Amino acid sequence: MLLAGGAGRRMGGPKALVELDGEPLVRRALRVLADGGCAPLVVVVGAAADDVRALLPADVHAVVAADWAEGMGASMRAGLAALAGLRPVPEAALVHLVDLPGVTAAAVARLGAEAGPDVLRRAAYGGRPAHPVLIGRAHWAGVAATATGDAGARHYLADHPALELVECGDIAFPDDIDTPEQLAAARVDPERR
Repeated sequence: MLLAGGAGRRMGGPKALVELDGEPLVRRALRVLADGGCAPLVVVVGAAADDVRALLPADVHAVVAADWAEGMGASMRAGLAALAGLRPVPEAALVHLVDLPGVTAAAVARLGAEAGPDVLRRAAYGGRPAHPVLIGRAHWAGVAATATGDAGARHYLADHPALELVECGDIAFPDDIDTPEQLAAARVDPERR
């Protein structure tokens, strides 16, 4: 599940539409998820929803978070509800953010290797928790209940006894892209440029 609904105020527009090396961040993130073994792919859109949807491959499910302006929590709730409505319902959701071009397919695959309904895994970089996050179906209701404002799964994950950190610092970068300056300095997988 890709969260791509923000307005990107500091970027000057929705980050999903921003291009890095000639590729919109939304397409880049979807490619990383697919190459990492994720299926089906669900993208949560909000700001500039029609423009973002126009960039999506035909096999990607687009979900509009009507209350996207509330923050990441609204996108998380909309995405989890959409996943719960799929048939068959996936065992887990690997949640990725559109503004993380340094996350690689290898990191997605490492995190998703233990997917199951009870799993709760989070990528770490040098021991520091970051994204993406793998959330088993048994945790979706709890995550949705605590997803508010700009906190997606953060409150649910904090000190959760089932949470496993998966070190990915050797194969990915956790840096998010919030401004044009950060975009210009982005560290990404050199093989995927």
